Amino acid sequence: MRSLVIGLTAGLALATVAGAGDLTVERLFDAPDLQGPALRQLKFSPDGRLVSYLRGRDDEPAVYDLWAYDVAAGSHRMLVDARILAPEQDKLSAEEEARRERQRIAALRGIVEYQWAPDSRGLLFPLGGDLYHYDLSKPAAAAVRRLTTTASFETDAQYSPRGRYVSFIRDQDLYAVEVASGRERRLTTGGGGLISHGVAEFIAQEEMNRDTGYWWSPDERYVAFTRVDESPVAELERFEVYADGFRVHRQRYPAAGAANADVRLAILALDTGAVAWADLGSEDHYLARVNWYPEGDRLLVQRQSRDQKRLDLLAFPAAGGDGRLLFSETSNTWVELHDDLYFLPHRRELLWTSERSGHNHLYRYDYEGQLQGAVTAGDWDITAEGRASGVRGVDERRGRVYFMATLKSPIERQFYVADLDAGATRPPVALSSGAGWHTVTMSADTRRYLLGYSDPMQPPQLSLHDVSGRRLAWLIENRLDAHHPYAPYLDRHVVPEFGTLPAADGTPLYWELYKPAGFEPGRHYPVILLVYGGPAGQMVQRRWGERRGSQTPQLFTQRGYVVFALDNRGTPGRGQSFIEPLYRRMGNVEVEDQLRGIEWLKQLPYVDPARIGVFGWSNGGYLTLMLMMQSPGTFAAGVAGAPVTDWKLYDTHYTEQYLGTPQENAEGYRLSSVLPHAGGLSGRLLLMHGMADDNVLFTHTTLLMKELIAADRQFEVMPYPGSKHGVLSFRETGIHGWKTILYFFDRHLGGGADD
Repeated sequence: MRSLVIGLTAGLALATVAGAGDLTVERLFDAPDLQGPALRQLKFSPDGRLVSYLRGRDDEPAVYDLWAYDVAAGSHRMLVDARILAPEQDKLSAEEEARRERQRIAALRGIVEYQWAPDSRGLLFPLGGDLYHYDLSKPAAAAVRRLTTTASFETDAQYSPRGRYVSFIRDQDLYAVEVASGRERRLTTGGGGLISHGVAEFIAQEEMNRDTGYWWSPDERYVAFTRVDESPVAELERFEVYADGFRVHRQRYPAAGAANADVRLAILALDTGAVAWADLGSEDHYLARVNWYPEGDRLLVQRQSRDQKRLDLLAFPAAGGDGRLLFSETSNTWVELHDDLYFLPHRRELLWTSERSGHNHLYRYDYEGQLQGAVTAGDWDITAEGRASGVRGVDERRGRVYFMATLKSPIERQFYVADLDAGATRPPVALSSGAGWHTVTMSADTRRYLLGYSDPMQPPQLSLHDVSGRRLAWLIENRLDAHHPYAPYLDRHVVPEFGTLPAADGTPLYWELYKPAGFEPGRHYPVILLVYGGPAGQMVQRRWGERRGSQTPQLFTQRGYVVFALDNRGTPGRGQSFIEPLYRRMGNVEVEDQLRGIEWLKQLPYVDPARIGVFGWSNGGYLTLMLMMQSPGTFAAGVAGAPVTDWKLYDTHYTEQYLGTPQENAEGYRLSSVLPHAGGLSGRLLLMHGMADDNVLFTHTTLLMKELIAADRQFEVMPYPGSKHGVLSFRETGIHGWKTILYFFDRHLGGGADD
């Protein structure tokens, strides 16, 4: 369950009559985007001369075109207009729709992903189910060439490392097309039904942040690929309810404690077509990551044990066969997967992050797996965000590594550089300074980087810097002036306060609080507690709401609500000792910490303790239910969106990481389930769920409904026919959903101060 932050930070409609300068939910989905220009997938060309990005259209922010910024000229230009190339909105295949849902980009259209050719002369992008190549050496009118024209949907397209081929998945098999000639070659056969080649299985995509199932060798002589057999996975009959009927899906869903797909690793020699197999062993495991050594003669494979307490790094020859264990990461709880593995070919070393010290830090190994020493250390973490790894660049020649970390504060992200050879005795040097949230995209040669920045009073900015930190140019200055899209709402903008309060064991818990717009001392206001609370999501961040329609706190404050969020133990960014208390039981320490926050809130002279509400989506929906059911009388109202109600119904990798299997931790699963607590519900409850959700199945909500009825507890339900997990990210269902939420809270909390 990767964090679905949109459910916690997206905007809500103003019920009843909005005042001048108040936001409406329609405006959050309208153009132009309230945060200013929104750029996605920033990338330097391999030669560092261009910065490419996807940009939402001014008149339709959810439709993205492909653009480039010329570093030397300081100019922007559109490369591909998605609406000209594909004027009709593309109809996605079921597989592509599911893949985008798992990548949390299902609400986007147009060009949603792309890649640079290794020689910087071209770009590859999918559109409308086919693949296109953009040739930068040609005039713009003749630059786009269609590589595939089929009824099938080509997915997971990649350039080969030297750019000779574009590879992709079609109908569950792996293909390659030669870029120069357009000649197509089928690399695997036999895909279809329960068998796929080169495809990342459901668990890999949904929970392991592995979106591909094939890997080219650097010299293009070999392709390693997975063979996935889903036949061991139990078939689940899932009903997707739509407005005009329903569809029955027989989905292979690996529920906690049950069998996963059988995943094998093969190595194809392109010149002969011979296939060799890497022996991953008979022990139940996950294929976590695959990388080729720079020389192309062997693979480095990460194999995670089923209980996730061990992660092995194994070297396999290109000829397949047995692997050799380099080293293992072990834990008494779980080993977190990551993408921070880097080869240093001149040193013949590996750079690797590990949480073995209790915090995530960098270590050096030689190619044979011998530890050479720590690069960083301390009571802070190198942090990844979303799909971006924590390390942003490595300059092997100068012996430097660049990364994002929480050294200054866990609610900020700052950019640092450390010396590879000085060891952990020399502290890293900060390259960023603002007291807010930074993101970094670095050029391959580490000479330049793009620095994103925002804070609660500054929408996202983007600037170009040299490696010393000197700003070379603004790409998006995004001044919050009279011309900014958010300008009409500035008069009512509330700047949050940040602070800490102690957990039961004394651990500081960070909180974020917004007072109502037009706050008047001496009056008493209702409260909305925003929760996520799980190991995949941090709520309290010193940043601007950087997703479309993400001004939830502002909208609540404009209705007269106090808005509060607290990061309980069990959330990321604070080291292992902070996240591990939820091990073997969920819905316990998280509830305890959130209730301490509520008790602290009740002492504030302007809070009305009788009018406290709580709202969360996904894991936040789960925590909303556990809070309301385990603390009767605390919450007057709550909204639980797409909640997990019984962890036995959720998938293997995520659930077992924290709870183990139901077979060996039956009591932990029972106590972590919402269902046994249903009789404790007090306060008004609204359940919301997409009726075609293939992540948190709609069954979670129907099971809870049955228990609430049996316990004679009243509740309301808002199901969304045909919608999946991201109900609130689509315009139509999003507008309706947020209005429903606000109407509900206004009815049961009475927005505004109590005179």
